[in-house]
Amino acid sequence: MALTWLYTLISIVGVSLLSLVGALTLFFSTAFLKRSIFVLVSIAVGALFGDVFIHILPEAFEVLPVGVVSALILSGILIFFVLEKFLHWHHDHIEECDECNEKNTHIEPVGYMTLVSDTLHNFIDGLIIGSSFLVSPSLGFATTLAVAFHEIPQEIGHFGLLIHAGFSRGRALWLNFVSALSAILGGVVALMITFQITHFVDYVLPITAGGFLYIAGSDLVPELHKTRDPQKSIIQIVAIVVGFGIMFSLLAFE
Repeated sequence: MALTWLYTLISIVGVSLLSLVGALTLFFSTAFLKRSIFVLVSIAVGALFGDVFIHILPEAFEVLPVGVVSALILSGILIFFVLEKFLHWHHDHIEECDECNEKNTHIEPVGYMTLVSDTLHNFIDGLIIGSSFLVSPSLGFATTLAVAFHEIPQEIGHFGLLIHAGFSRGRALWLNFVSALSAILGGVVALMITFQITHFVDYVLPITAGGFLYIAGSDLVPELHKTRDPQKSIIQIVAIVVGFGIMFSLLAFE
């Protein structure tokens, strides 16, 4: 059992470190990043939609009735709608309080919503990895590899969303890393409570899917439509397709 704990924690920490992949952007100038951020947001749209329809929902429909999955997806959409309403209300009150201050950092609510959804998703990844190591080390390492390949494009997309929302690169990196650490909590929970973990994950995944659909559809797609330049619009379409393609390619590792 000690080896199971060791393998699980090492694997999850390794996967969590992938959240720092956004550090690659430190090699680019701020001006270049601002000009190209729409590409990252477009890839994120493709990755989020692709993750939902290529990975999460097919898996959910295999183990739960269609009606239950649909209800959980709608619950996820409603939860994130309420969360965004609260964040807008909170943000408006902060702006009112800061009217007399010269310094007022503007962070879009979608940034905080991305952190919430990413934290939940990482927690589930930790549950899955921990549960796999309980079965066997080989299954655990195979699952870790699959999660890692899945995590790289996802973290790049989420990092881009945090920058788009108004966070600095340094703060976005730190918050992305802290969010990734929830996977450790998920792994610990899986190892300590070995029963019914699979069923818990089955019910949480469709809620996460609803959150991803809400963020991509209601927050990101409208942002992409603000671009009127034909050349940038074509790049957006290509980037979205790239996001789809990345999620399709990950099927090879499942």
